[in-house]
Amino acid sequence: MSLKQKALILTLAVVCVAVAFGLGWRAGRGSIAADVTTHEHDLQPVTNEQGDIEYWTCTMHPSVKMSVPGKCPICAMDLVPVRKQAPQAHEHDLQAVTSDEGEIEYWTCTMHPSVKMAGPGKCPICAMDLVPVRKGDQRRTTADSATTDRSLFTVDPRRQQMIGVRTESVAARTLDRTISTIGRVELDERRIVHVHTKFSGWIGKVYVDYTWQHVRKGEPLFTVYSPDLVSTQEEYLLALKAQSALGNHQLQEVSGGARSLLEAARRRLLLWDITEDQIAKLAQSGEVQKELVVYSPAEGHVTVRNAFENMRVEPDTPIYTIADHSVVWVHVDIYERDIPMVRLGQRAVMTVESFPDRQFSGKVTYIEPHVMEETRTLRARLEFSNPDLTLKPGMYADVKLHVPSTTVVAVPESAVLRTGERDIVFVDQGQGRMEVRQVQIGPRAGDYYEVRRGLKVGERIVVAGNFLIDAESKVQGAIANWEGEQP
Repeated sequence: MSLKQKALILTLAVVCVAVAFGLGWRAGRGSIAADVTTHEHDLQPVTNEQGDIEYWTCTMHPSVKMSVPGKCPICAMDLVPVRKQAPQAHEHDLQAVTSDEGEIEYWTCTMHPSVKMAGPGKCPICAMDLVPVRKGDQRRTTADSATTDRSLFTVDPRRQQMIGVRTESVAARTLDRTISTIGRVELDERRIVHVHTKFSGWIGKVYVDYTWQHVRKGEPLFTVYSPDLVSTQEEYLLALKAQSALGNHQLQEVSGGARSLLEAARRRLLLWDITEDQIAKLAQSGEVQKELVVYSPAEGHVTVRNAFENMRVEPDTPIYTIADHSVVWVHVDIYERDIPMVRLGQRAVMTVESFPDRQFSGKVTYIEPHVMEETRTLRARLEFSNPDLTLKPGMYADVKLHVPSTTVVAVPESAVLRTGERDIVFVDQGQGRMEVRQVQIGPRAGDYYEVRRGLKVGERIVVAGNFLIDAESKVQGAIANWEGEQP
């Protein structure tokens, strides 16, 4: 073969390759050629005008638009169909109703209330079945209809069944709420007693000689010698003798003076916490007691002991501190969202780790007036009876505050999507129609939320499959349009 023939054959081969490449490129222009590395901005919209389905897309990547069913080139999920929508219709473009016969005034579309037809049929915009509007029915204003249209989207009932969507009617429920918190057992401050002498002196014998010793009211604590106490006893004995000698004197001034002197000496002993029995014993014996016994003014445990033999004491010396443990306090922290549900006298149930099978009943006795800025909680004080001294100060406890039952509009917890900025639910309007609706929820009780605004009893809401419905709403643009209208 000559050199010219070889050059001619090579030239023909290059032309054939170029023609084949051009034909392949033209054949692939009608669809999107993508693999797992394709990006959303590289995808081309479908321009096919034939059939009810305009294009196929992905619920996770709505920018993907394919002319045929298949897998998403980004995440490999099954594509879903998006049907064509007719141009927006207006009332003056549709056939007006002029007949006044019968109860039905006109037929309309729940998705597009501006559609008004004289008879049943399909909506010219979305091809859904028209519904009748009877005479006297209250109409929505144009602004209301526009707002509702923006929050509506459709999910085929068969697809709802495939993805496990479940709906439930909104109902009024009696909710039993419980506030759970953690507390700490503490002493009742009103049952703490400090023991002092009201005179100077020296401690003699000590009967209660160690900390945490339990004492009963009236039990001896220690003896004390005081020169002032001895002189007061002598004054009382002299006044007692004067009363005995002059109490029946003919002169009223003399007898009255003797009685006054005796009462003054007796009152001074009482003010120094000398008991009636001790005064009676002094009068009976007629002898001054060098050391007098100081008795416990309350029952409880000695938390502080500063009594030692031969120790000098003054009126400001804290000799003993006695705490009564028969009633204890428990301080708990209440989060801000639960503050409105806490009341004085509210019943509380408490358990401690040491006695997990035992419940202690108490009540709320005080609510502090300020929220602690560090924890954003409000402290409340509970009071519990502790006759057998089971509860020890310093114990941690699990506390549940019972909130009285109330009947409110409530929905399952699974029905509410909490985005952080707002709480939304999906209302089932029937025949595949869904509505995005914002609600105001109250406290949670068990598996239910109280709904304060946004829903009515009897409306059906999605309680299972919410996230898939949310994805469908994003595909159809309902969420984006709806959120744009929120304040």
